[in-house]
Amino acid sequence: MDIKEIQNLIKFVQRSGVEEVKIERNDFKITIKTKSVSQKHIIVDDFQTPATIPSNQPITQAIQEVNSQETPEPNLENDNQVTIKSPIIGTFYRKSSPDKPPLVEVGQSIEKGDILCVIEAMKLFNEIESDFSGKIVKILVDDQSPVEFDQPLFIIDPS
Repeated sequence: MDIKEIQNLIKFVQRSGVEEVKIERNDFKITIKTKSVSQKHIIVDDFQTPATIPSNQPITQAIQEVNSQETPEPNLENDNQVTIKSPIIGTFYRKSSPDKPPLVEVGQSIEKGDILCVIEAMKLFNEIESDFSGKIVKILVDDQSPVEFDQPLFIIDPS
């Protein structure tokens, strides 16, 4: 299991609401714990690959929980523009399915809660909603492109 798979697993566990997941294999063990009362971000520190750890010793990881903010802090582009960033690692899709039109276009007005795109992570399709009302100024990612956590996706001019 590589670092990207672990990051995807952590994000999946975080979004699913499961309190604890344990995975044990011949060469490593991993435990991910969250609290179901409030949403938390989980950060993995000091990751070591199985190749650098003796086979009789499990992988040890420090998992640190950081409270997420209730309302995302807007990232301002030119004083009045907001950047919408990817909340997960995955594949970016502008359409909800291949036979449908793109969810949003440059110049389109959107409302808070409108679906902007879909990001596929671990065979799950996650609809990404806007936290702001406004107008799409720029789409920063090509359709069917891989995206990283916190990667800018859209620039919105709030209304």
